[in-house]
Amino acid sequence: MKARSFEFKLETKGEIEIIDITDKIREYINKSGIKNGIALIFTPGSTAAIATIEYEPNLIEDFKNAINKLISKGMWRHPINAHSHLRATLLSQSLSIPIVNGEPALGTWQQVVFIEFDTRPRNRRVIIQILGAD
Repeated sequence: MKARSFEFKLETKGEIEIIDITDKIREYINKSGIKNGIALIFTPGSTAAIATIEYEPNLIEDFKNAINKLISKGMWRHPINAHSHLRATLLSQSLSIPIVNGEPALGTWQQVVFIEFDTRPRNRRVIIQILGAD
């Protein structure tokens, strides 16, 4: 088994920004040379998440509205950005995707997204670790 690690950076605007990173994931899977295995996508920090969704404008707005209803800004004990931490925890900072024949095993309408939940712009890191065989 082989392991390859990659990292890229994102500059975000804050407050439920959703960025499609699917092409980056495909790029690094291709660079890894691994044909069958698993890709782990992770972002360090407690106010961002990695997920999958159909990256379509109306669905993105629906997602933002749903998140705002599920965990609204409010009277939380943690000052300033408690809702940001809670939203990220609800989703997760990591995602695993099988790699089959050199491709991420995603559904037809499924994209990998980075979600910024913090209340301000941030400089973020996304780490991709790819494990498997040639």
